[in-house]
Amino acid sequence: MDEDTRVTQVRPQPAPTGNPEEGCLVLIYPPGPSLGMRFALAGKEVVIGRGGDCDILLDRDAVSRRHARIERSDGGWRVVDLGSTNGSYVNDVPIQERVLRDGDRLKIGNTIFKFLTGGNVESAYHEEIYRMTIVDGLTQIYNKRYFVEHLERELARCGRSRRPLSLVMFYIDHFKRVNDEHGHLTGDHILKELASRVKRRVRRDEVFARYGGEEFAVVLPEAGHENAVAYGEKIRRLVESEPFTFEQERIAVSISVGVATVFEEVPSATFIKAADDCLYRAKRNGRNQVIG
Repeated sequence: MDEDTRVTQVRPQPAPTGNPEEGCLVLIYPPGPSLGMRFALAGKEVVIGRGGDCDILLDRDAVSRRHARIERSDGGWRVVDLGSTNGSYVNDVPIQERVLRDGDRLKIGNTIFKFLTGGNVESAYHEEIYRMTIVDGLTQIYNKRYFVEHLERELARCGRSRRPLSLVMFYIDHFKRVNDEHGHLTGDHILKELASRVKRRVRRDEVFARYGGEEFAVVLPEAGHENAVAYGEKIRRLVESEPFTFEQERIAVSISVGVATVFEEVPSATFIKAADDCLYRAKRNGRNQVIG
């Protein structure tokens, strides 16, 4: 969890039932002690906010005192924004009110829930818990844990085949400044949009992951060093080419990129450090460049 973010505090609720008219919210972001907690939607309505009288209490600056209400609607549930300062979002779209459908992602401030409903709530919940062990809740790409496990498998395969394996690591330049000047909601939007842009350039046999904070990694099996550096330059241009827009603000973003290649099995920590060292050289040399 970011050092600037206070722990989300929550009010326990009964576990959800299998009744199709019932549902639950599962907290999928940010990481922390409450990750994976589920909240039953029981009664006629559930209020989410920062106030002590809310049913789901989120102690965060970006959350209004009474931020949103989940209420029954034609046998299901809908979310209603209660005039919050930072708005409520369903699947990244700002809403005033909207009927929730199974699998929708509800964003309150910088907290993200997944809505589950129907007769398979219990199994869907356990599937979501497993998914959270390998996927980053904000960007919806692989997380650090999955990345390291995958990299170790690819390194073992590289050792057997003696075919090249490349690792591209990149970091958003001056990201703290973005958060300080524009707010963490804008920073979260940039992380999500950047991940979406790069993901479209990732092939099926490659793995793209959020390594931590504003740092990302792409594993390129059987890619030689020259091709990997060219790939790093491609995503550098992709990020720089178009400013990121959030609530009418256009923000120019650049990345620094480091590339490493091996032809034999080495410890994953050694390989990551080699790419990271190149990344930090790119930062020291002025940022917005690729070094490999």
